[in-house]
Amino acid sequence: MTDVEKCRIMHYPAEVLAKPAEPVEKIDDNIRRLVEKMTDIMLKSKGIGLAAPQVGVPLRLFIISLDGKKESVKVYINPTVTPISEKAGTPLGSTDEGCLSVPGVFTKIRRYKKCTVTATGLDGNEFTGEAEGLFARVLQHEYDHIQGMTIADRMGSTAKIAHRRQLKKLAEQHKKT
Repeated sequence: MTDVEKCRIMHYPAEVLAKPAEPVEKIDDNIRRLVEKMTDIMLKSKGIGLAAPQVGVPLRLFIISLDGKKESVKVYINPTVTPISEKAGTPLGSTDEGCLSVPGVFTKIRRYKKCTVTATGLDGNEFTGEAEGLFARVLQHEYDHIQGMTIADRMGSTAKIAHRRQLKKLAEQHKKT
């Protein structure tokens, strides 16, 4: 396990963001400390979701707080997110989406209107829920991270052209680290 105190937001194109994350084997004090650190980082960064790979930890874990409050943070360990809708495969009309790991980029990403999530909580109990709207969007976004994808991977070619300077700048900054 990574030293939790060294966790920080990783920026595109960091390698940890491009590989599928490993399952969490057991929920222990290290995982609890990681969740606490991720919560601090997410709230300080004004995010509403954060996946472990985004802080340099290649584990299948993410947190969400739609209102940006510590009390509302929900933990998803080894989650599965499945799109559902009236017509299978009908994505939600595109909405601008940003990402703490791809700073300076807001782009239209097509997502499903509704999805289900099954995950394990910090208490070790499995839960299942249904989400729509912003909640469904954030679940799909964070799930992408543990699958090794960022919004840069989901962008259409027009968006990649529109954001090429920022993506290039992030790539150059990454080479220096």
